[in-house]
Amino acid sequence: MSHYQPGILATPVPPQARHMFFALESAAALPAALDNLMRLVDGQSAVVGFGESLVKALHGQIEGLRPFPALTGVGVDNPSTQHALWCWLHGVDRGELLNRSNAIEAALAPALRLVQMNETFRHLTGHDLTGYEDGTENPHDEAAVAAALVGEGAEGQVGGSFAAIQQWQHDLKGFNAMPSHEKDNIMGRRLSDNEELDDAPISAHVKRTAQESFAPEAFVVRRSMPWIEGDRAGLMFLAFGFSLDAFEAQLRRMSGLEDGITDGLYRMSRPITGGYYWCPPLKDGRLDLRALRVG
Repeated sequence: MSHYQPGILATPVPPQARHMFFALESAAALPAALDNLMRLVDGQSAVVGFGESLVKALHGQIEGLRPFPALTGVGVDNPSTQHALWCWLHGVDRGELLNRSNAIEAALAPALRLVQMNETFRHLTGHDLTGYEDGTENPHDEAAVAAALVGEGAEGQVGGSFAAIQQWQHDLKGFNAMPSHEKDNIMGRRLSDNEELDDAPISAHVKRTAQESFAPEAFVVRRSMPWIEGDRAGLMFLAFGFSLDAFEAQLRRMSGLEDGITDGLYRMSRPITGGYYWCPPLKDGRLDLRALRVG
């Protein structure tokens, strides 16, 4: 029986995490690298996602998987920095995560080369660095399973999930200098009590991304976490869905491609990366790669 990688839906987000992004270097070395990966990854403390280029290198096909689109909207750009493989490591100790990430990097060489690594962390009880709570509208329990996981389809794909990842860089100094009501209007919620503002402008982030306002409804499960690198900081946005369509519909509306109105979030933050990945299910406690003709 197939099961999903449990780290996808585990709550709350982990205290510490690492996002590792790999490029394909040697297709001939892939069988050994994937065998090593399957021994190191449990789907709980490490979630794995495959980019379309890696799926094609393995002569597989995952329905609905595609590269992240470089979307240019009304005065905004959403870049694509698509990679072959993504690993999301969970933990409570940064040193332990360092050792695990080094082990995974070594195990995947020379087939795959680490090209980007981002450390993230849980802020307060799951807040963005702006102080606003993240993921308030997340579905829960059975609704989360329905939103995040593939419920039917080919063997080796049921229980899988699609991950959309964007690293957003915030202008925290500029945002913090704004009056409180202006900040609330950007988010569409009050910072003081997290309540949604009925009179927020149409550009408010909450109104731009209201999941039930799309046709079909665009529900995803968000697992975003903040990041800090020197004097740069922001949010590593991460959303899981049974397809990539819901996230992409939200991103297009945020970018003003639906009605010409840009999400207020772009006033204080900009995405600097973007990638799509397929997260295979588990079978007997191991990654189920039958859909990729592996294992």
